[in-house]
Order: sequence, then C-alpha cells, then structure tokens
Amino acid sequence: MADRLSPDARSRLMARIRSRNTIPELRVRSILHRLGFRFRLHKKDLPGTPDIVLVSRRTVIFVHGCFWHGHSCKVGKMPKSRIEYWEAKIETNRRRDALKRKQLRKLNWKVLTIWECELKAVDKLERKLDKKIRLT
Repeated sequence: MADRLSPDARSRLMARIRSRNTIPELRVRSILHRLGFRFRLHKKDLPGTPDIVLVSRRTVIFVHGCFWHGHSCKVGKMPKSRIEYWEAKIETNRRRDALKRKQLRKLNWKVLTIWECELKAVDKLERKLDKKIRLT
C-alpha cells in the first residue's frame, strides 16, 4: 500500500513529532503533581534520560508512545507501508528501552513505564502511579 502523503509531506510531519514535553508526558506530570510528588525532568546523568525522575524515591518513569515503542495495543499497530523499515525501527527502540531499564535497575532505580494508551483511563492510572510510587 502506497503512502497517502508525498515523501516531502511525510518528512515535514515526522519532523514535528517531539521527544520531550509530549502531551502524554505532560498529563502524567500533572497526575504526579496532583498526587503531591515532586520530580525532575529528563536527567541526562541517568541511562536513557528518563522522562520523569523522583529522586527521593529512586524511581524513574518513562512515558512511551504506543506506536514508537511497539506496544501491543491498537494504537501501536504497524503501518501498512514500508513495513521492513518500521519493524526494524520499532524493534531497535524496544531493545534500547530494555537495555536502559536493565542499566537503571542495576543502579538500584525502580523503573515504571507508562504507555500512551493508559492515559485514556486517568483514574486507573492515578491509582497505579500512587500505589507503585508510594511502595518505594
């Protein structure tokens, strides 16, 4: 199946996708703030530069887009064009994510991953975050 956008239009569209301060990330930060947690953002001195770092609780949070990190929900489904490219790209992201989680755990950090699709049920996500962070 051919891409419905021209290569130039696709390139412009993809260039607009941000890696920091995304809407899902801002929503998770809002929930954490509402729960009373204080945190740092994008600490470069930690493996993987976690999106959110709760230093006092030695907990890091990655907020992953379902498509970009290969989640098994309907948002994370594979495109119908350039399948080989996207499979390789997403698999590389997944391997890197696993490596960074392993490195952080080795440094005694608790690692949480929040998926973009989890933001549809904010109350459930709020309870999950509260429970998992307070246990540390």
